[in-house]
Amino acid sequence: MVAGTLLLDVSGLLAPLDHRLLETQFQLLTQWFPRPAARDVVVVGVDEETTKRFPEPLTLWHRHLGKFLSAMAQAKPSAVGLDIILPDRSFEAVLPGSDKLLIKGILEARRSYPLVLALTVDHQGKLRAIHPPFLAVAGPQGAGYALLPVDSDGRVRRFDERLGTGGEQVPTLAGEMARHLRVEPRAGLIDYWRGAPFDYLPLHRVLQWFDDNDQLALEKAFLGKPVFLGTVLQYEDRKPVPVPLAAWDSGARDAPGVLLHAQALRTMLGAGLIQTIPRSAVIAAVVATALLWFASGSTLLIVLVFCVVAMLFFAGSTWLNTQGWFFPVAAPVLSAALALGGRNALDTLEKLRERRRLRGSFSGYVSPDVMDEILAGRVQPELGGTSKFVCVMFSDIRGYTTRSEGMTPGQIISFLNRYFEEVVALIHAHGGSVMSFMGDGIMAVFGAPKPLGNPSREAFEAGRAMLQYVAALNVQFRAERDAPMEIGIGLHAGEAVIGHVGSSTRHDYTAIGDVINVASRVEGLTKEAGYRIVLSKEVAERLGEGAELKSLGPMAIKGHTPVEVFGHDKI
Repeated sequence: MVAGTLLLDVSGLLAPLDHRLLETQFQLLTQWFPRPAARDVVVVGVDEETTKRFPEPLTLWHRHLGKFLSAMAQAKPSAVGLDIILPDRSFEAVLPGSDKLLIKGILEARRSYPLVLALTVDHQGKLRAIHPPFLAVAGPQGAGYALLPVDSDGRVRRFDERLGTGGEQVPTLAGEMARHLRVEPRAGLIDYWRGAPFDYLPLHRVLQWFDDNDQLALEKAFLGKPVFLGTVLQYEDRKPVPVPLAAWDSGARDAPGVLLHAQALRTMLGAGLIQTIPRSAVIAAVVATALLWFASGSTLLIVLVFCVVAMLFFAGSTWLNTQGWFFPVAAPVLSAALALGGRNALDTLEKLRERRRLRGSFSGYVSPDVMDEILAGRVQPELGGTSKFVCVMFSDIRGYTTRSEGMTPGQIISFLNRYFEEVVALIHAHGGSVMSFMGDGIMAVFGAPKPLGNPSREAFEAGRAMLQYVAALNVQFRAERDAPMEIGIGLHAGEAVIGHVGSSTRHDYTAIGDVINVASRVEGLTKEAGYRIVLSKEVAERLGEGAELKSLGPMAIKGHTPVEVFGHDKI
């Protein structure tokens, strides 16, 4: 289990889940615990309004870009990154003097502040060249790749300069900006929590300040601050992000590339990029959660334990994010799920095996309803019981003693089993529970342990079904040249105590109460009353119409006051 979890983690299959959890953490932190950036970055945007004011295509904006760089010389920023790819050739033939204006701006910038030009690659991954004079004037640290690593889901979460075809390190736009500001960047996760969403200053407004010689406005906006210039157009150079970065489009789940570079830079200038904790800590967490295998309990308890463990890991890793560490929790949480779920599945399987074993071993000793109560844990082994309204049936075979005198013990057992096999099934079919066999007699209870809507009706219908079976059995006996049989059935209803009776080491699950004694005596009345079923008034009153009962009046029974009884199916 531990090895399998770690293998999934190392293979990267759990990375999407960790990324999704990290995004959720950034979103929660941003919403509930916002924190300003230690050192913010100013974004100058090329927006729709700017493109309308400048008639040339962006490729020919040399004079506008040169003027922007000159404006920054007046504003005195700490560094400027140009996230606009300069052309790979001269356009002097189209706009004479345009190259000179841009080169002049770059030279003025180098004398006043650090400047980094953006580089990019073509669709084959090769460097897209910039007109050499522009690069030469920018200087040795004047260019960096405007690239960021993209995860498998297309989102940008990391900063890493190992972007070469062989994994070698290359200078990046945000990385060179950080170096100019005396911060050496290293690979890590971009912190999307720190810092409010970016707003931007339109390029045309900045150039208007410059044209108006508004030194105060320029310094107020840029003095001592790192600056990025890039496009903020709706459908150009945008990447999916974990949290919205654009203040002017708070619902967007993607952002202009310039904002990603700005977020990476302000992360590096603040607490630094988020580092992943050592793998040894992840392994230790996986091993620790695997020990939950030894936690046993109900399924509900196991689910609660897992939820608590998962929430603790999530909360702990969220706190670590605020401290500059990324703890990938998918592996330990998966380990906890496998440990708890596996143990619970094993316990459940063992319980099912035990139930099957108990059912196989004891189902013949108790009725199905009683067995269900035992397996469900509702029948406790302690002595005692509960009071319930039930209908009690007593039944025995008439002339059984005389009949058995001519049988061997084996024949007696075969005869009784033949009779009981179907009779017991009929009692169970009507919701009754056989409490005991007394030679040729049966004691059954209707209404416990399984509740019934009308126990008396079910007991009466079971008795009639038993008589029908005996009639069919007698047809077989006659065909076998054997004497037919008769049975008597007595029914009485009332309160009885249902539960364990006996000693702590040997007891029965049975019914106790006056209703039992009366039902036994009522069954004895079937001989003198001349009816196959005799039932008390308490039962008759609950049968309703169609029972075809004959009132027999009060009849004396041994050891009890007379009982008003009714007969059914006269002999």
